[in-house]
Amino acid sequence: MISLSQTVATLLSNYYRCPQFVTDFELEASLSYRSGYFRLNEDLVCYGRLSTIQPAATPYNVPNVCHRISNGARRVTVPFDAAEVVSNLRLERYNTQNGIEITSGSNIIRQLYYLVRPVMPVYVRKYLQRCFLRGWDRIPFPSWPVDRSVDRLHEWLLGLVMEADAISEVPFVWFWPDGSPSCISITHDVETSAGRDFCVQLMDINDSYGIKSSFQVVPEERYAVSSAFLDSLRYRGFEVNIHDLNHDGHLFRTREQFHARVSKINRYGKEFRSRGFRSGALYRKQEWMRELDFAYDMSVPNVAHLDPQRGGCCTIMPFFFARELVEIPVTTTQDYTLFHILHDYSTRLWEEQVWTISRAHGMATFIIHPDYIIEHRAQTIYKQLLTHLTKLREAHGLWIATPGEINDWWRARALMQVVKEDGRWRVRGEGSERARVAYARIKNNRVVYRVDQEGTSSTLEGHGELFDGSR
Repeated sequence: MISLSQTVATLLSNYYRCPQFVTDFELEASLSYRSGYFRLNEDLVCYGRLSTIQPAATPYNVPNVCHRISNGARRVTVPFDAAEVVSNLRLERYNTQNGIEITSGSNIIRQLYYLVRPVMPVYVRKYLQRCFLRGWDRIPFPSWPVDRSVDRLHEWLLGLVMEADAISEVPFVWFWPDGSPSCISITHDVETSAGRDFCVQLMDINDSYGIKSSFQVVPEERYAVSSAFLDSLRYRGFEVNIHDLNHDGHLFRTREQFHARVSKINRYGKEFRSRGFRSGALYRKQEWMRELDFAYDMSVPNVAHLDPQRGGCCTIMPFFFARELVEIPVTTTQDYTLFHILHDYSTRLWEEQVWTISRAHGMATFIIHPDYIIEHRAQTIYKQLLTHLTKLREAHGLWIATPGEINDWWRARALMQVVKEDGRWRVRGEGSERARVAYARIKNNRVVYRVDQEGTSSTLEGHGELFDGSR
């Protein structure tokens, strides 16, 4: 038996900011050489290595390994390394085959597309994109329109430990400040000079709903970026971040090219006083992005069926990677995709995604391009979205925050601890005045949460993972 006790304890402690468990977690046997897909329960799909059996090479006909898990008094045996699975999902390692990244098209096609894109009529570009993305609705993994595999795995592990240790409640630092049940963030990628010129009006719209957002600007070639323009955004309380270098689709074309470009990107970050970065079209190679000299990145989608590069990090929570860089995933469908690929001029899909994410106490992040909501119909839909979000804020206390505020909170929370003082659990650490103690417990075979709201408690019966305590 190989001990996983410390890795599981650290995994749960980092996610929940809870006391570390003393449960003996053991690996059933040595892990297979090849990684692949397997599942827990009926629909929680994981990716990693297994002991004694081989995982599936594709997300079809995936073996269920629940019967291989045993738990007794303070001891659990499993056939996989949970920390490895979480890392594989967050960093999209399932999206590689023999070290070659799987995207929705070859690099040659992508290079040709971006070569002729500047002179391509818009209707031709939209047609090619729809052809390129054909079959997106038949992709089995990640789950559309929101994938929670990473978060559900943490919930499943927590339930397993609670049963093994006969624990009725686990105290932890609640996910969001002031006891907010979930989080929402609006971001704007500015792609053209027309979009840049619309930013003033867009700020007026956002301010009319009491919402601040971030603007990601392309520093080279696309349009002029003056100090006066950047100052006008910051002066009104909006954030300025870097959006790629020149948005030509080639940032990750080769390792050498990325290295040369990222040095320029980092210089622009300092010049523009930007703490955040997002790549063009959400292209990414997360292992390379360790070179980014920013506080946070926003280039990784939750589920990317309708993006040029498919995959997704399978979580609705921020996470740390690459030299303490905070990743703030894109967890909802982009406005361009909604309007021009799905031909959906409504807030139906956005509301469905927000509902799913908020029930699970996660973070709903939006990309709204100034360039694509200049047109009256699209602008009307955006205002309907803002109306919906502000109603949720008023009715349920959802936290609407900028990416920079999310980054600051997530970093502060990562250093907080729950400690027991005078018979009561409290949060300690810098910024803890906004933190709340929460409690996880098992109810009807599901992990649910209860938040201590400064002396009173509110139960959040959200999307905890179903937990079969009869194993």
